[in-house]
Amino acid sequence: MLELEFAQHSDPGKVREHNEDFVGHSEPRSPENARSHGWLFAVADGVGGQDRGEVASRTAVETLVTGFGKYPAGEPASSMLQKLVHSANLQIYETAAGSGPGGSSMCTTLVACIIRYDHVTIAHVGDSRCYLVRRGRAHPLTSDHTVVGEQVRLGLLSKDEAAASGARHLLSRSLGSNLFVNVEIGEHPLLAGDVLLLSSDGFHGSVTNTEIATTVDRFHVLRDGAEALVSLANEKDGSDNISVQLVRIKAIERMGMYRGRPYKLR
Repeated sequence: MLELEFAQHSDPGKVREHNEDFVGHSEPRSPENARSHGWLFAVADGVGGQDRGEVASRTAVETLVTGFGKYPAGEPASSMLQKLVHSANLQIYETAAGSGPGGSSMCTTLVACIIRYDHVTIAHVGDSRCYLVRRGRAHPLTSDHTVVGEQVRLGLLSKDEAAASGARHLLSRSLGSNLFVNVEIGEHPLLAGDVLLLSSDGFHGSVTNTEIATTVDRFHVLRDGAEALVSLANEKDGSDNISVQLVRIKAIERMGMYRGRPYKLR
């Protein structure tokens, strides 16, 4: 059966007066619930400053966590995440529209994942990320939804040019900015010993893949690893809020699919 451990840490950084990031999770109530729904993890990075970015990020994560257990048992994780993220987007959009004359520009990025059996399904909007740390190496499983990120994918900018661009943090999509949102979904197999890292851009904007892998491998206790990663981001920059979630896969349950139904592999 799937077994995992997790830790999370969020910090306002050295410059911001308050924290507009929000993190949350939902863990299964029983082994049966672990098979029917799995585990949910989410990190959101509020955008908008005075327009209540912290409200947007909290709304996004709480909408996912609250709605997660309400779906039918065995619903595909990709379908569930699509619906949950669209529901969060609508909630933020309607909250902003009802905040007064002219509404509000509050919005948020979001990265969320469902871990079930031997796979992780990831949904993201914006530039919050999910990394896979495996065998001493870390690499992102998501691609930033930023203007320069889109230009890199189109071949209009190199990665070095994008990293040096003053517009590198300008989002090309976010939750709450429009009535409808384009959610990117990805699914990846997991192995025992893998570590997933979800983060806001205040973290990965200053910490390299090599530093992520080295730090994760150095700490047996995940809580210590999460705190060390946030401290490292603060030391190297600290100009933004910093949030991380670490999830270590201790054991997996190998499953196959036949006509949409899972079956256990020997």
